Amino acid sequence: MDKEGKEKRGRGSGEPRHPMPEQDPRARTGNFDEVALGYREEDAVAEASRCLQCRKKPCVAGCPVEIDIPTFIASIEKGDFLGAAAKLKEKNNLPAICGRVCPQETQCEAECTLGKKGEPVAIGRLERFAADFEAAQGNVPVPPVLPPTGKRVAVIGSGPAGLTCAGDLARMGHQVTIFEALNAPGGVLTYGIPEFRLPKSIVEREVEYIRSLGVEILLDQVIGCTTTLQELLDSGYHAAFIGIGAGLPMFMDIPGENLNGVYSANEYLTRSNLMKAYLFPQYDTPIKRGRRVAVIGGGNVALDSARTALRLGAEEVTIVYRRSRAEMPARAEEVAHAAEEGVRFKFLTLPQRILGEKGWVRAMECIRMELGEPDESGRRRPVPVPGSEFEMEVDLVIMAIGTRANPLLPSTIPELRLNRWGYIDADPDTGQTSIPNVFAGGDIVTGSATVIEAMGAGKRSARAIHRLLTGEEPPF
Repeated sequence: MDKEGKEKRGRGSGEPRHPMPEQDPRARTGNFDEVALGYREEDAVAEASRCLQCRKKPCVAGCPVEIDIPTFIASIEKGDFLGAAAKLKEKNNLPAICGRVCPQETQCEAECTLGKKGEPVAIGRLERFAADFEAAQGNVPVPPVLPPTGKRVAVIGSGPAGLTCAGDLARMGHQVTIFEALNAPGGVLTYGIPEFRLPKSIVEREVEYIRSLGVEILLDQVIGCTTTLQELLDSGYHAAFIGIGAGLPMFMDIPGENLNGVYSANEYLTRSNLMKAYLFPQYDTPIKRGRRVAVIGGGNVALDSARTALRLGAEEVTIVYRRSRAEMPARAEEVAHAAEEGVRFKFLTLPQRILGEKGWVRAMECIRMELGEPDESGRRRPVPVPGSEFEMEVDLVIMAIGTRANPLLPSTIPELRLNRWGYIDADPDTGQTSIPNVFAGGDIVTGSATVIEAMGAGKRSARAIHRLLTGEEPPF
């Protein structure tokens, strides 16, 4: 857009943000291709020109990894797309991932000045655009890496916290090795988020960038089984970061949960994503393809499970949530996508037992709820309505009610202090644990949170580890 056109339209004039091109809902339920198609160059420039370039940069305060948002957006507006990507990577090692799955609407975009009276700048969509543009050019540049410090750091877990911590430490000159329990890197990015929201090729691309910084990634390394944390430290690592997430699934403890046809969302999504059941018959991974599917929960994981079940051939998929739509923690965009695709929603409903026939799920008995007084989370507590029980005919039930800390690694480290919920007790500013030179961050410390919050924790720990090992302030 030329200067005259921009002045005519005027910044902050209330122009709505540019929509994201998407697959048609009727087509996308028949494939696992990415739903959002990304901005074209002209869309990105036009959206970037909406930014007010506020002097105080309130959006930056809403970013857990401190991206200089106005500057990268200004580069897009000028058509300097590679410059925008470079600015992003000064703070964010995984911009193509964050641009797809981070809840910008509650973080950076929530602080956008334009959003006070209209629609905020589409910061996440612009981040995705810049990262994808850079990748499409090939030969992604590697930022400067400081001279070797001679210090070695072990990072346990290759999810968003581990990848961020490892990438930042490598750029600071440390020798970093990531130990990943699974047979592919990425953690929840790989096993937990479906292809239609986060293609695995994007995760692989971002992981290769971390490798290009000099980070070594070892797979099939279950720390606590194949080796212990103490053995790592004894073998020459000067510090360690624990970023193993919180992947132990939770169940409701109701009758019938042991029937065939009841999955945790973790298992269901891992079979589909990591084990590639969605690519049948190319990958012959066993997974139940239900006809009538109930998904219990109201978060992003519940929606991911429901939309996966649709794509695997279910005739009817219903989200069963004990509160109302207003209390759902899932992203509004994901709820809208699910509704467009035909997912049904049964609010104010609580399963009481799962009914079976010959060992397999045949129905689910539920009770209707009403909202009472707020609980400790600030949301109104759901209360059963007496005499409102009813049955739902289902043949597949997916429990997506949350996760908790897996005790495998912590149970092998007696000196590691845990809180009453089994998460690692770590300093919120540095990630320092009760063991000298051992740090932790992400879901294993906070419980289930967002990808970008885990990345922020990894970044803070990387800085703290650098100070510990060198006695110097981190360069970024």
